[in-house]
Amino acid sequence: MRIQTGAALLEGCVLAVLEKGDAYGYVLTQQLRGGLDLSESTLYPVLRRLQGDGLLEVYDQSYQGRNRRYYRITAAGKAFLDELRQEWRLYCRAVDDILAGEREDG
Repeated sequence: MRIQTGAALLEGCVLAVLEKGDAYGYVLTQQLRGGLDLSESTLYPVLRRLQGDGLLEVYDQSYQGRNRRYYRITAAGKAFLDELRQEWRLYCRAVDDILAGEREDG
Protein backbone atom coordinates (compact mmCIF):
# COMPACT_ATOMS: atom_id res chain seq x y z
CA MET A 1 0.00 0.00 0.00
CA ARG A 2 1.35 3.43 -0.93
CA ILE A 3 -0.46 5.46 1.73
CA GLN A 4 1.93 6.47 4.50
CA THR A 5 0.89 6.31 8.15
CA GLY A 6 1.37 9.60 9.97
CA ALA A 7 2.33 9.81 13.63
CA ALA A 8 -1.15 10.72 14.89
CA LEU A 9 -2.76 7.87 12.97
CA LEU A 10 -0.21 5.37 14.27
CA GLU A 11 -0.74 6.64 17.83
CA GLY A 12 -4.48 6.21 17.42
CA CYS A 13 -4.07 2.67 16.13
CA VAL A 14 -1.83 1.74 19.06
CA LEU A 15 -4.32 3.18 21.54
CA ALA A 16 -7.22 1.40 19.82
CA VAL A 17 -5.45 -1.96 20.16
CA LEU A 18 -4.65 -1.26 23.82
CA GLU A 19 -8.26 -0.24 24.45
CA LYS A 20 -9.13 -3.91 23.90
CA GLY A 21 -6.61 -5.02 26.54
CA ASP A 22 -3.05 -4.69 27.80
CA ALA A 23 -0.33 -6.00 25.51
CA TYR A 24 3.43 -6.18 25.19
CA GLY A 25 5.44 -4.86 22.24
CA TYR A 26 5.65 -7.99 20.11
CA VAL A 27 1.91 -8.64 20.35
CA LEU A 28 1.15 -5.00 19.56
CA THR A 29 3.36 -5.17 16.49
CA GLN A 30 1.64 -8.33 15.26
CA GLN A 31 -1.84 -6.90 15.79
CA LEU A 32 -0.98 -3.66 14.01
CA ARG A 33 0.74 -5.40 11.10
CA GLY A 34 -2.65 -6.69 10.00
CA GLY A 35 -3.42 -3.26 8.58
CA LEU A 36 -0.18 -1.27 8.69
CA ASP A 37 3.35 -1.65 7.43
CA LEU A 38 5.04 -1.50 10.82
CA SER A 39 8.23 -2.68 12.47
CA GLU A 40 9.07 -2.93 16.15
CA SER A 41 11.69 -0.20 15.66
CA THR A 42 8.88 2.11 14.55
CA LEU A 43 6.54 1.07 17.36
CA TYR A 44 8.74 1.62 20.41
CA PRO A 45 9.31 5.37 19.93
CA VAL A 46 5.53 5.75 19.58
CA LEU A 47 5.01 3.83 22.82
CA ARG A 48 7.55 6.01 24.64
CA ARG A 49 5.89 9.18 23.31
CA LEU A 50 2.42 7.99 24.38
CA GLN A 51 3.76 7.08 27.80
CA GLY A 52 5.45 10.47 28.15
CA ASP A 53 2.18 12.18 27.26
CA GLY A 54 0.35 10.19 29.95
CA LEU A 55 -1.77 8.31 27.41
CA LEU A 56 -0.54 4.88 28.42
CA GLU A 57 1.07 3.20 31.41
CA VAL A 58 3.81 0.61 31.48
CA TYR A 59 4.31 -2.31 33.82
CA ASP A 60 6.52 -5.40 33.84
CA GLN A 61 5.26 -8.93 34.35
CA SER A 62 7.28 -12.11 34.65
CA TYR A 63 6.77 -14.72 31.94
CA GLN A 64 8.81 -17.94 31.88
CA GLY A 65 11.58 -16.39 33.95
CA ARG A 66 11.80 -13.19 31.89
CA ASN A 67 10.13 -9.84 32.28
CA ARG A 68 7.72 -8.61 29.65
CA ARG A 69 6.89 -4.94 29.43
CA TYR A 70 3.15 -4.44 29.09
CA TYR A 71 1.33 -1.32 27.98
CA ARG A 72 -2.08 -0.18 29.25
CA ILE A 73 -4.20 2.72 27.98
CA THR A 74 -5.04 5.39 30.57
CA ALA A 75 -8.23 7.41 30.98
CA ALA A 76 -6.46 10.30 29.23
CA GLY A 77 -5.51 7.89 26.44
CA LYS A 78 -9.14 6.85 26.01
CA ALA A 79 -10.24 10.48 25.81
CA PHE A 80 -7.50 11.22 23.27
CA LEU A 81 -8.53 8.17 21.24
CA ASP A 82 -12.14 9.39 21.17
CA GLU A 83 -10.96 12.75 19.80
CA LEU A 84 -8.81 11.04 17.17
CA ARG A 85 -11.74 8.89 16.09
CA GLN A 86 -13.91 11.98 15.57
CA GLU A 87 -11.16 13.70 13.59
CA TRP A 88 -10.60 10.53 11.55
CA ARG A 89 -14.27 10.34 10.54
CA LEU A 90 -14.20 13.96 9.34
CA TYR A 91 -10.92 13.38 7.49
CA CYS A 92 -12.23 10.23 5.79
CA ARG A 93 -15.37 12.02 4.63
CA ALA A 94 -13.33 14.87 3.18
CA VAL A 95 -10.93 12.51 1.37
CA ASP A 96 -13.83 10.38 0.10
CA ASP A 97 -15.47 13.51 -1.32
CA ILE A 98 -12.25 14.57 -3.04
CA LEU A 99 -11.55 11.11 -4.50
CA ALA A 100 -15.13 10.78 -5.66
CA GLY A 101 -14.91 14.18 -7.37
CA GLU A 102 -17.71 15.58 -5.20
CA ARG A 103 -15.74 18.29 -3.42
CA GLU A 104 -16.38 21.81 -4.66
CA ASP A 105 -13.82 24.60 -4.62
CA GLY A 106 -14.27 27.35 -2.03
